[in-house]
Amino acid sequence: MKETRDGVAVLGFVAASGTGKTTLMRKVIAELSAGGLRVGCIKHTHHPFDIDQPGKDSHALRSAGASQMLLGSPRRWALIVEEPSADGDDLEALLGRLELPRLDLVLVEGFKLGPYPKIEVQRAELAAAPLYPTLPSVIALVTNQRPPPLVPMAVFDLDAAHTLAEFIRSHVARARLARRVDAGIESRDDLA
Repeated sequence: MKETRDGVAVLGFVAASGTGKTTLMRKVIAELSAGGLRVGCIKHTHHPFDIDQPGKDSHALRSAGASQMLLGSPRRWALIVEEPSADGDDLEALLGRLELPRLDLVLVEGFKLGPYPKIEVQRAELAAAPLYPTLPSVIALVTNQRPPPLVPMAVFDLDAAHTLAEFIRSHVARARLARRVDAGIESRDDLA
């Protein structure tokens, strides 16, 4: 299992549809960002999507045949790439498109078979089969089950995003330590 991509911690969220992954991730990202971490996200979808709207100039230019359309404004930019291949299903390719040096952490929603550690989200009322028994990359479970299940990993309450955020901060700190050790710092004593 890989912990990082180019020295940046990567952590996935997996669950059955309708479990609340995105809602939980939104709360966790707010906590992490408020604490100073620079968080990037990749969300997998099986459905076609469009961030560009019909009637807008950028949509007209892309529809005319532009294979890449970059929209830029003073505070934001977006690149839309028309891709005949299946890069949208390749997590490694998508990670390579991020500006990783500007991030501390990449959170990934979906890509359950990807090689990075994952947090599984379960909602008791959905009664979905757990993924962790067949996905060895699951390192934590977030659930609203009462009492929480006894599993061989960290377990967090679905309504306690701040606690999960602390766990993720620890994950990022370990990735930073590994990056510094890989850069030639020999021991923890050298980090002081």
